[in-house]
Amino acid sequence: MTFRSTYQGANAAAPAIEKHFSKLLATALQQGENEELAPEPPLKVIEAVIDIAFWASLRQEEGRSPKISLAYLPPILAGQPLIFEESILLTPYILTKLAPAVERSGIHLGVWDQNGELYVWGTTRSIPDCCFVLEVIEPGLLVIKHRRIKGFGKFINVAVLKGDEIKIIDEQSKSLPDCPAMLTSLLDYNSPTGWNDSVNVLVQLAASMRTHGHGGSLLVVPSESDAWRSSIINPVTYPVTPAYSELKKLMSQVVNERSMILWQDEVNRTVDAVAGLTAVDGATIINDQLELLAFGAKIGLSSNGSPVEEMMITEPVQGNIATIIHPSQNGGTRHLSAAQFVYDQRDAIALVSSQDGRFTIFSWSPCENIVHAHSVDALLL
Repeated sequence: MTFRSTYQGANAAAPAIEKHFSKLLATALQQGENEELAPEPPLKVIEAVIDIAFWASLRQEEGRSPKISLAYLPPILAGQPLIFEESILLTPYILTKLAPAVERSGIHLGVWDQNGELYVWGTTRSIPDCCFVLEVIEPGLLVIKHRRIKGFGKFINVAVLKGDEIKIIDEQSKSLPDCPAMLTSLLDYNSPTGWNDSVNVLVQLAASMRTHGHGGSLLVVPSESDAWRSSIINPVTYPVTPAYSELKKLMSQVVNERSMILWQDEVNRTVDAVAGLTAVDGATIINDQLELLAFGAKIGLSSNGSPVEEMMITEPVQGNIATIIHPSQNGGTRHLSAAQFVYDQRDAIALVSSQDGRFTIFSWSPCENIVHAHSVDALLL
């Protein structure tokens, strides 16, 4: 197709995105996943979809900015598609007009090329593995993502474009020896984690924390030790006794295809309920068995600890360079207390969500002997 973009970000980001999808689909084919795979998006298609979606994001319909998800696939590959009698040429104007009908989560506008032009053919809720998806989050903010191989878990983000700022996700970050399992799950499209994997549940908790918009902290502590209690100020504001174990029970259930949808709905409701507690002032505490222990907890200096003086901060995007800073330079009280907690409790991790959408995973790096703050908001959009 012949297309000339007027949004510079489309032209700049498209080659890296094309390379990612080419590698992704080659990997899937090597694993014999050829039955349920989406088509590979050509460079010009990627550039055109980004350009059109960007200009659509700056328009308004009845005073509202569009929130749209576009999926590149033909109708035959979509599950239970709603197909228009006549396909509609893909333009910023038509996306703005259709946006109110598809702004709810999980609905995609199907886009396919016909005779060198891109057309909207209808909508679908079901797309194949590795399908190219572009989501318009807010004016000027676009995310390129796809379903992971085998389809389980949160979509994998490939790139985030915000005006002139382009972030291409660096999937090689998962190869670092200190990379937390949760971050690996967010980066690795070939990750074997399934719906009943505790790491995947942490990812869902993180996404839900970010969505509620109040900001919050979630501490994940080992179940076989109570050492973490020395870093919590007594009395704990809202202790949970006995521990709330609904998530643990759901993860232990054997689920078949018939019950999968109902089970996923129950997991989502429980995840949102637990994540909602992080909006309360103080930290929410769960163990690595996904049992809720307390919320509203205040973090203090461990009785045998010392104040954290430095930490390393990175973001898993191409071109990012690790920097060493004082924890107080990385946000407010939540971030400082999370860094202190991980410094004292080195077998725990801390997840911190800011009201402005920033999200950080704090973990201890035994290789660098320092608290490592992973800025991952680009992975959770």
